Amino acid sequence: MKRNDWIVILIILILGAAFVWLPGLASTYEKLNLEHGILMSFVKFAILSTFGECLALRIKTGKYNRKGFGIVPRAVVWGFLGITIKMAFVIYAAGTPQLLSYFGWPEATTSLSGGLSIMALFTAFSISTTMNLTFAPVMMTIHKITDIHILETGGTLQGLLRPIAMGRIFTHLDWKIQWNFVFKKTIPFFWIPAHTITFLLPVNFQVLFAASLGIALGLILSLATQK
Repeated sequence: MKRNDWIVILIILILGAAFVWLPGLASTYEKLNLEHGILMSFVKFAILSTFGECLALRIKTGKYNRKGFGIVPRAVVWGFLGITIKMAFVIYAAGTPQLLSYFGWPEATTSLSGGLSIMALFTAFSISTTMNLTFAPVMMTIHKITDIHILETGGTLQGLLRPIAMGRIFTHLDWKIQWNFVFKKTIPFFWIPAHTITFLLPVNFQVLFAASLGIALGLILSLATQK
């Protein structure tokens, strides 16, 4: 490993130790999540998902950054995507149990607050499945388009503000990778199981688990891009 790798590992260990040894930091983090969920989602995904992309670049090139990569524009995009992800969590977690109730499982509306059970597992799986089969492909495609736009405009904030050539980029996307890898493999084999676990967790732990998934999300999508 290189010097930068040890620096990254040291920073992660320091942050982890801070949450363990400074109880006030953890409680402050929880309070911010409860009172400013949307803002925290922006910050959380801007940092963690961008870090995931930097890890992917490190795996591919040996460097965490390079000219034109655009860490800051990527962080801005991930921040706004994080807001939509938070909104999707709220909408699907509330709406899917109501849909299950409509189809004949009224106990689904209260199953996630009653501890682990077969119905709770079924409800969490249903929330994850509906979210990942409807919202996730759209979000992933938008991320792919913005990723290409950032690279085409030199990885600058000024370039990010330029109009995105949505039609051209969408038409020329590598759909073999987007469909065969991102959609067909990561959604059923990673995201649906991962988010099933997310919705089974208590609310205060869901935030931390979703944050860790933010790293995986950036890593997987960036690796798909480089592939």
